[in-house]
Amino acid sequence: MIPDNLLLEAETLLVACRAKGIMVATAESCTGGLIAAVLTAIAGAPDVVERGFIVYSNEAKNELIGVPMPLIRTHGAVSEEVARAMAEGALVRSRATLAVSVTGISGPGGGSDGKPVGLVCFGLAWRGQAVVSERHILTGDRAGIRAATVARAFEMIRERV
Repeated sequence: MIPDNLLLEAETLLVACRAKGIMVATAESCTGGLIAAVLTAIAGAPDVVERGFIVYSNEAKNELIGVPMPLIRTHGAVSEEVARAMAEGALVRSRATLAVSVTGISGPGGGSDGKPVGLVCFGLAWRGQAVVSERHILTGDRAGIRAATVARAFEMIRERV
């Protein structure tokens, strides 16, 4: 079930994008398609949501959106470098105006001292502009971390729009 606050945020985001003729693509690892799912839960989403890539494995990141395997090996799948490459790859492989990407560790396991549970890296690519990224340590259980990831992805898009 999608939390009401995320649905409200999605609706606001879709209205803002629609008003400016912006189409969005997603490249999602730790959220497994949740960003696209929340956006497309709103009627009328197809005029804004161009496509979504679920790239949970390193192979999928490479094969579907062109993230170089040496980049993943050097920095790890959960890194700002990979998040930027994911956003850029999603943009290149779509007709979208902008692409948002997320890669992280939702837990409860999988964390380490250098990359704890709750670490999420975000990327945002906009045609003709530099790709930006962010790194956040989010708190909560798996569902809470994933919901917070969706909310921050929406905020990044809204700030850019």
